[in-house]
Amino acid sequence: MSEQEENRVRWLNIRLKPDEYNGLEKRFQKTTFQTMSEYHRALLLGDPVTVIHRDKSMDEVHEELILLRRELNFVGNNLNQAVKNINGSHGFPDTRLWMKLLSIITGKLDPAVMQIKEQINKYADLWSQKLKVERV
Repeated sequence: MSEQEENRVRWLNIRLKPDEYNGLEKRFQKTTFQTMSEYHRALLLGDPVTVIHRDKSMDEVHEELILLRRELNFVGNNLNQAVKNINGSHGFPDTRLWMKLLSIITGKLDPAVMQIKEQINKYADLWSQKLKVERV
């Protein structure tokens, strides 16, 4: 016979000052719990509490990587369209035109990829310096 979960029927009421409640609420916001009841129950019963930590110094890095990814997606989409048209027009007079467009797009793609690599290397160096500082 399987064990049935017992309902919680006992109430625990406490009174807090507004600043005490606000402090608890701020700490709750930083956890993975869905409700305040779950969080408070875990605190009272000594269960582990997982706190989410976000390094705000990496926000700029995150935004820059998003912009780089977007730029790379635009270039990749243009490249895919050019290749699709080249493959579709194989043997037609347009093929030479599409080949020229493909070389232009590739010319734009190479500097974008190099820029992305440089930025990633820069951020990797920044990140590794930060890790070294935290370990000391």
